[in-house]
Amino acid sequence: MPFVHNLDPVLFYLWNFQIRYYGLAWAFGFLVTYYFIIKSKDKLNVSREELENYMVYLILSIVIGARLFHVLFSDPGYYFANPFKIFALWEGGVAFHGGLTGAILSTFYFVRKNNVSWKKLGDILVVPAALFLAIGRIANFINGELYGTVTDVSWCVNFKDILGCRHPSQLYESLANFLIFGVLLFFRKTEKKEGVLLFVFVLLMGVTRFLISFLREDPKWLGLSDGQYFSLIMILAGGYFLYKNKRITA
Repeated sequence: MPFVHNLDPVLFYLWNFQIRYYGLAWAFGFLVTYYFIIKSKDKLNVSREELENYMVYLILSIVIGARLFHVLFSDPGYYFANPFKIFALWEGGVAFHGGLTGAILSTFYFVRKNNVSWKKLGDILVVPAALFLAIGRIANFINGELYGTVTDVSWCVNFKDILGCRHPSQLYESLANFLIFGVLLFFRKTEKKEGVLLFVFVLLMGVTRFLISFLREDPKWLGLSDGQYFSLIMILAGGYFLYKNKRITA
């Protein structure tokens, strides 16, 4: 029996202000990232104040990058016709690769300014990032967005106002991200070269996103979505680094 999606994306109302699962997922993700970064303060040899400033830059760059990529690559015609909707983040609509690009740019600025190893910082960031993305995809499912293609599998979902029973591709990605989080936690306990965790994350995220995107209702160019082309870049980058460092232990 297909699941009928009638989930309310609003957890509760505070006067006229909505507290949404989606916003809570982002808040949780940033709090966990802050915890991991501050806990690694001595390893990075950077002051707490500098790390807190970096978190501000990181949050802004991720949100702006993720929203900008969504606007430009999902349905630019709609957003250019309704420019105020560009700022309606509470309605959902962010792109993973845009958030990743924003994170890379703000991190590049931080490591250059503070003479920090970008590989070491990347190894720290990807662990909470995987958890954040896993929970975020559950919030996407609750929102009823980023649904998959029409299917007749027994676990398909009927989303409100959407024709056909669909793959719950958000939950597929969530499960994949939880598995990546587990892999990173496992490798985190071992002595390894700098950058290994970072590029294991890049490779696995690229592979899982590339494969699951075949089941997503995304616009395609030459048979692939824009997200899949970005994922191919991630696969090549992660695979190249790990191949060049076959011996991952320090």
